[in-house]
Amino acid sequence: MQDPFYSKQKRPKRAGGMLAADAWLDSSLYEFWQALGRGYTRYQDFMSRFHVTGFKRFIVEILSDAFTFGAIGAVLMTALAMPAFSIIDRGAFNKAEDYSVVFLDRFGTEIGRRGIRSDDSVALDQMPDYLIKATLATEDRRFYDHFGIDIVGTLRALASNAQGDNSTQGGSSLTQQLAKNLFLSSERTFERKIIEAYLAIWLEWHYSKDEILKLYFDRAYMGGGNFGVTAAAEYYFGKRVQDINLAEAAMLAGMFKAPTRYAPHVDLAAARGRANLVLSNLVASGFLTEGQVTAARRHPASPIERTADVNSPNYFLDWAFDEAKRIIDETGAQGNNFTVRTTIDTTLQRYAEEAVTSVVREQGEQYKVSQAAMVVTDTQGAIRAMVGGTDYGKSQFNRAIVSTRQPGSSFKPFVYAEAFEQLGLKPSDTISDRPVCIGDWCPQNYGRNYKGQISLQSAFAASINTVPVTLSIKTGRDTIAALSHRMGLRADYPVTRSLALGVASVSVLDMTSSYAVFANDGLKTPAFGITRMTTLTGDPVWEYDPDAPRERILSEQTVAYMNQMMRAVVTSGTGSRAKIEGVPTLGKTGTTTSYRDAWFCGFTGNYVAAVWFGNDDYRPTNNLTGGTLPTVAWQKFMAYAHTNIEIKPVFGVDFVPEQTIVADAAALPEEETAERPPNLTPAAARKLLDLADRLDIAIKDLAPVSDQASAPAPSAGL
Repeated sequence: MQDPFYSKQKRPKRAGGMLAADAWLDSSLYEFWQALGRGYTRYQDFMSRFHVTGFKRFIVEILSDAFTFGAIGAVLMTALAMPAFSIIDRGAFNKAEDYSVVFLDRFGTEIGRRGIRSDDSVALDQMPDYLIKATLATEDRRFYDHFGIDIVGTLRALASNAQGDNSTQGGSSLTQQLAKNLFLSSERTFERKIIEAYLAIWLEWHYSKDEILKLYFDRAYMGGGNFGVTAAAEYYFGKRVQDINLAEAAMLAGMFKAPTRYAPHVDLAAARGRANLVLSNLVASGFLTEGQVTAARRHPASPIERTADVNSPNYFLDWAFDEAKRIIDETGAQGNNFTVRTTIDTTLQRYAEEAVTSVVREQGEQYKVSQAAMVVTDTQGAIRAMVGGTDYGKSQFNRAIVSTRQPGSSFKPFVYAEAFEQLGLKPSDTISDRPVCIGDWCPQNYGRNYKGQISLQSAFAASINTVPVTLSIKTGRDTIAALSHRMGLRADYPVTRSLALGVASVSVLDMTSSYAVFANDGLKTPAFGITRMTTLTGDPVWEYDPDAPRERILSEQTVAYMNQMMRAVVTSGTGSRAKIEGVPTLGKTGTTTSYRDAWFCGFTGNYVAAVWFGNDDYRPTNNLTGGTLPTVAWQKFMAYAHTNIEIKPVFGVDFVPEQTIVADAAALPEEETAERPPNLTPAAARKLLDLADRLDIAIKDLAPVSDQASAPAPSAGL
C-alpha cells in the first residue's frame, strides 16, 4: 500500500512549471529592452536628420523655448481671460447712477444733490476740436494707432514711475479707461488690470475709434455728480459743451485723471495748474502751437460759483444717497427724481468738522495721526453730523461708515452691562484686580500693576483690563457678543478670548448707535438720517415713523448703573478731558494694541457722539490714547453744540443742569415750526466761550477787592 503522504511524483511537475514561467519572464523582459533599444536607435537616426550646429542651433533653441513658453502663456492668459469673457457674455454696462436726489437738511434747506447729471445728446463731431485734442494729448496720444492697449505708452509710464516722476499721462489707454468705466469697479488689483486689457481689445473689435471716444466722453465721471463732458460743461461753466473755449476745454480734459482732486469747485488752483499741463501736452503732441495756447494760459477758465456744494456735508450725503436708493428699491417707487428730507443739522455739522480737523491740524503731527471720524446723533438716533475724514476733496472714503476698526476699551460697556444684567451686580460691588489667564493668554493692565480689591465703578473709570476679562469668564463671551449686536454693532466678528478688551470690528456709526441705548433709557436706538422722501412733484414715497415701538435692550436699572459708571470716567477717570461745565457728560475711552486706534464714545442728555482717530494704513500712532485727542475733539464739539440750548438731564446721573431762561412765548404765533439754532461759526463760538472765561476770571479777581473795603481788619494770629 502506497504511503498517502508520499509526493515524489508531484514535485518535478511543479518545479517544471515554475522554471517555464521564469524562462518566459526573462525572455519577455529581454525582448522588451531589445525592442526599446531598437526604437531609441531608430529615433536617434530619425532626429539626426534635423541636427544643427552653431548659430542655427541657437536659433532653433530660442524658437523651441518660445513655442514652449508661448503655449504655457496661451493657456495661462486664456484662464485669466475667463472673467472678461463672463463679463462680456452678460452684455450689461455698468449703470451710471439711475436716480437724481435733492437732499434737504432737517429744516428744509437744500444741502446737496447726488445721482446722475448726464447728457449724451451731443454728437462727437459737434464737440470742440480742441476738447478732443486736449483729451487725446493728455490721456492717450496714440489712441488712433493702437489696438486697445498702448504698449509704448505703458512702457513709458512704467519708466516714468520708476524714476519717481508723476507724469501727466497714465499707463492705461483711453479704451482701457472706458472698459473700466463700463464694466469694472475702481479697485486697483493686478487681476482687474488683466481683465481690463481683454475688455479693451473686445471694445476695439466691436466699436470704431470714434464710437469709443464718444462713449468715453459720455460715461467718464467728471466730479460733482456729473457724468460726461456735456453735463460737466453745464455744471462748471454754465455753458453748452459746444460753446466752451480752449481754457475751459483744457480744464475739463484735466479732470479725467482725478475728477475729485482737479474739480474747480474743490480746488481752483489745482484745476488751473492741471489745465496748464494739458495745454503743454497739446503743444508737445503737435496738436497746437505755443502761440495758440498763450491766450488760454494768460486767461485761465473761471468756473461759476459752487461754494454751496463744497460746503455740503458730503460724507453724509454719500451715505444718505445709498440709504435713499435702498428705500427706493424697497418701496418700489416709480421715477428717477426724488427729494429727501434728512436729519442733518448744518450748524452742528460745521462744529463737528471744525472739532475734528482742528485737532488733527494742531496735534496730528505730534501724535503721528492723520485721520479721524465722528458721528453725532440725538438721543433718539437722528444723525445730526457725520465727519468721515479730514478732507473730502482728497479722499471720499467714509471712515465713519465703511472702515471697521477695533474699539479697545470703549467696548467694555457691553461687558459690564451684560454682567449687570446676568449676574445682578452693581457699581459699588468689589472685585479682585489680579492676574488672570484664559489658557496661555494673560492680559495686563495699562500700567502693568494691580490694585487688589476694587469696586466695579473704579475699575471701569480707570479702564482696568483684568476686571472685564474676569467678568467675561463669568458671563460667557458669546452672550457679550450677542448683547453688542442687539445694541447696534452690525459687523460680524469672531468671539475670541480677548473680546472683553475690544478685539472686534466696529464702525463709528455703530458705536454711536450702541451708546445711544444708554442715552435712551435702554431702548434700541439705531441711527437714521432720512425722515421723508417724496418725488419732485411732492408725492410721498416714504416717511420715518418716530412713534414706532422700540425694543428694550437693557433694563432701566442696568442703564442707571452704566450711566453712573460712565459719568465717573469723565469726573475721575480716563475721560476727564471730556468734562464740560454745566453739562452732564458721560463716556468711555478706548485704545488698541500698538496705539493703532483711539476712541472716545459718549453722550449727554442732548447728543450722542463717537470719535475715532487713527491712520488709514493701520500705522501705529505716537502713543495716542482715547483720553487725549479723541476726548479733546469730542469735548470741543459738545461745548459748541450745547451753547444756547436747554441742557437735558441724563437718566441715572445725579446732575441738575442749570435752568435756562426762556423768553415769554405769548407773542409768538400759534403755529410754530422748528427753528435753526444760532448760526454761529465754530470760530465765533470759540471766541464767545473764550470771552466768557475771561469775564469769569475778571469777576473773581474783582470780588476780593470789594470785600476788603467793607470787611473788618483781621485779628492777630489768624
